[in-house]
Amino acid sequence: MDGRIKAAVIYYSATGVTYQMAQAACEAAGEAGAEVRLRKVRELAPEEAIRSNSGWHAHHLETQDVPEVQLDDLSWADVLIFGSPTRYGMVAAQLKQFIDSSGPLWAQGALADKVYTGFCSTATAHGGQEATLLSLYTVFYHWGGIVVTPGYTDPSQFVAGNPYGASHTSNNGETAPDDVALTATALTAKRAVQVAARLRQGTAG
Repeated sequence: MDGRIKAAVIYYSATGVTYQMAQAACEAAGEAGAEVRLRKVRELAPEEAIRSNSGWHAHHLETQDVPEVQLDDLSWADVLIFGSPTRYGMVAAQLKQFIDSSGPLWAQGALADKVYTGFCSTATAHGGQEATLLSLYTVFYHWGGIVVTPGYTDPSQFVAGNPYGASHTSNNGETAPDDVALTATALTAKRAVQVAARLRQGTAG
């Protein structure tokens, strides 16, 4: 068995806010000792809709070289970190579409006993951050996953204030993630990798 924990950061981002959080998650997971894959989900919106929003179009071009997630990435990873903007208190349709394609792996039990966590952004304060994370975690419960959250395990969490996962208020995509949000994202990813490593050590022992 390879000694390094494998972590996949899987996200959807329209204008780049969630992408910046995904990058912070990747960096922290790597610093915690994991081999990391960054993967975006496939865009479902038509090209004309993307072009109608300058920020959306610019980010679409900026991340065109980021690989799209495949089901193999779910099989590969020991740790899966999902990120999404909020859509009515749930994850974006693009991420949900990918999740819905995981049925064959779920039926094989291939998604069980992995470590899962998440992060999100909303356009407004109280825009459904906790609801989005909880709805995402419901998927992981169905998969038989082990959900790891940041809780209040670090003093920074008393500033961030969301024990369910990292979150950020973007003001309709106008406000980039600040140090508070990025620190919470890094903590969330780091804890997921650390817990996965402890679980592996316990199995090996």
